[in-house]
Amino acid sequence: MKVELTDDQALVLADWLDRVMHRTEFSAVVDDRAVWSPLLRISGSLETQLPSIFDASYGEQLEAARRRLIGELGDFGESPSGHSS
Repeated sequence: MKVELTDDQALVLADWLDRVMHRTEFSAVVDDRAVWSPLLRISGSLETQLPSIFDASYGEQLEAARRRLIGELGDFGESPSGHSS
């Protein structure tokens, strides 16, 4: 199976996976141990294909990617109060 992501999507997803996979409560969300196999594969693949995660300007690149992706989404995922759900 092949999944294609834009550079922005890959950068944002890699950051999110890195942040959430190492939280204790994430193990409660992923209640099927077998799911860890594809999660680890995806995370590892993203990390090896994104040299920007080691760049000094990583934070700025990540924020710019987030802004572009949110801009593309329009109001998808917005709650009536204007906060993302």
